[in-house]
Amino acid sequence: MVPPRLTLVSDNTREKSETAPGEDAEGSRAAGAASRPTAALSDPDAAIDHLSKSVEREKLRRLEAMLFASSQPLDAKSLARCLDANDDVHSLLIALQAEYKDRGVTLVRVAGRWQFRTADDLSFLLERQQKEERKLSKAALETLAIIAYHQPVTRAEIEEIRGVSTSPGTLDVLMETGWIRPRGRRRAPGRPLTYGTTEDFLVHFGLDNIKDLPGLADLKAAGLLDANLPPGFTVPSPTDVAALMPDELPLTDDGDEEEEEQSVLPLEDDGEEPDEAQEPDESGESKKQEGED
Repeated sequence: MVPPRLTLVSDNTREKSETAPGEDAEGSRAAGAASRPTAALSDPDAAIDHLSKSVEREKLRRLEAMLFASSQPLDAKSLARCLDANDDVHSLLIALQAEYKDRGVTLVRVAGRWQFRTADDLSFLLERQQKEERKLSKAALETLAIIAYHQPVTRAEIEEIRGVSTSPGTLDVLMETGWIRPRGRRRAPGRPLTYGTTEDFLVHFGLDNIKDLPGLADLKAAGLLDANLPPGFTVPSPTDVAALMPDELPLTDDGDEEEEEQSVLPLEDDGEEPDEAQEPDESGESKKQEGED
């Protein structure tokens, strides 16, 4: 019996790019990654979009670095120094705020400025690192609330609202904390000082502006007001205008200028001709100067 013939088949039909047995796929992945930039460059729109995102990311990194290094809130003007002149700082800050929305550190706006702060729900983790708190008296809290909602307000007006006298020490304590300041003087007898809140007040209580103070509905919901309020009870809309109000005078104006103006008013004209200039004669007596030589 004749044995069957064996035919050898060439292996050249296999693709040369196929991975050899025992060789991992790392080389294939590297080749694919190297081909992606080429594919991106072949699409101009994709390349422009990629470049735009890279530029925006770099701007966000700059803002992030400045805010992280600062111990005080920064305004948009200060942050714009690290960007180009035509950049929209506000839009970039909003984008950065969105990135930190659900993180342990959040970007917040206080008193019109921006600052990184620990997330509110994680503040308990830092209680041991906080400074010793100094509790204000009930009178100081009431006085601070009146100034915040009724500013500009004088000491007499504070006492009228509270119904009791206010100790000068109470106002001194509030000024030591940096939460209130003398604004000016009221255009009234005695020219009493008027008081208002400061930027530190907004920063401490996490307010962007004084109008963010809780209104009547918010105070009721928080249980800070009695449910049985008198009829017509309202909470004033707080304002914090940096410029003096029409009924305020600058702190440096004590009213002496007005009195001085009144004291130098011109005399009434009685229609008589003024006397000619007089000059003393040899005997020391004055006489009218003669017009003749």
